[in-house]
Amino acid sequence: MSSRLPLLPLLSLSLAAFITIVTEALPAGLLLPMARDLQVSVSAAGQSVSVYAIGSFLAAIPLMSLLQTMPRRRLLLCTLAGFTLANGATALIDNYLLMLLARVVAGIAAGLLWALLAGYAAAMAPQQKGKAIAIAMAGTPLALAIGVPLGTFVGNLIGWRMSFAALSGLSLLLMLILRLTAPELLGQSAQQRLPLRRVLMLPGVGRVLVLVLCFVLAHNILYTYIVPLLQPAGLGARADSALLLFGMSSLFSIFITGVWVDRHLHLMMLISIVLFMASVLLLQLLPTQPAAIWLAVVMWGLAFGGVPTLFQTAMVDHAGKAVDVAQSMLVTVWNLAIAGGGMIGGMLLQSLGVSLFAPVCFLLLAVALWVIWLGRKRAGRARFNPQT
Repeated sequence: MSSRLPLLPLLSLSLAAFITIVTEALPAGLLLPMARDLQVSVSAAGQSVSVYAIGSFLAAIPLMSLLQTMPRRRLLLCTLAGFTLANGATALIDNYLLMLLARVVAGIAAGLLWALLAGYAAAMAPQQKGKAIAIAMAGTPLALAIGVPLGTFVGNLIGWRMSFAALSGLSLLLMLILRLTAPELLGQSAQQRLPLRRVLMLPGVGRVLVLVLCFVLAHNILYTYIVPLLQPAGLGARADSALLLFGMSSLFSIFITGVWVDRHLHLMMLISIVLFMASVLLLQLLPTQPAAIWLAVVMWGLAFGGVPTLFQTAMVDHAGKAVDVAQSMLVTVWNLAIAGGGMIGGMLLQSLGVSLFAPVCFLLLAVALWVIWLGRKRAGRARFNPQT
């Protein structure tokens, strides 16, 4: 197989990630017009984000387990068809409950897509799988930095339904591009399929899941409550600027990750965790200093941007032929961490305010750092004694 990267299909996968993230996050920027048009409260409109996450959380593992034998391009096209239908329905439906049902369908499609994305990208370029995954994941920070703000602007300017209609049309166009350019890769045969428990017991898989849980929990405690976090420095009204800075730093991070991930995976994970810990320390020690907060946001973005690529590359390395089911576990834990970050952050905010955010996040990151060290130690023993 050629060592050249198949850029067009990999960029198409990146666009699929872009569509997924924008579909997930767009209602957060359009809650007021959605609530007004659907004649519900703003909090009720906000449940369109919650049910999407629930759909991903519940569907990823069982559906990926059920569909392991389906050819990968065909399965990817099915997930994009789900986005096309769900976003199109969201743009047309006037009934609140039916809109929530469409969002559940979109969440189910997202759970499948995230389970497929890394393994499919790695299989396209097995000699440069980390770089291939980095390209495929580049759509994530791009969606956060540009896609969601642009969709919010368009939705507030000409109607929220037009934003979802545009996403539906974009996913339909992407289906055509992938059908013409992406290779068809066979799924696992029935004889190759491993039960979930066996996949979870594969060496390293559990450690990657713990890393995901700790890192993403810490990230979402801060990200969900970014406004109160910025308020002690008088920056509460500039959350949009902070999120843009975070997104741009994340884009730079994923570029650097793509260059180094194949040669220095463990080192890159270590750097990401240490950078995030340094950012958290700045937030704790200098919470009223605007310059320190801006620097902390940049460091946080640099730490986070490459993390999806790093964790998914690590999972591809450890899971082998069971990669799609292992990635579905990663998707499930990731969504659990998103929900848990919101819940834990809310409880911390109600008890002692944002002053507790940094210590809790630092503790979570310290656990992640220990997991990285443990993984390097065991890898070193394995190299010393091939029989271990």
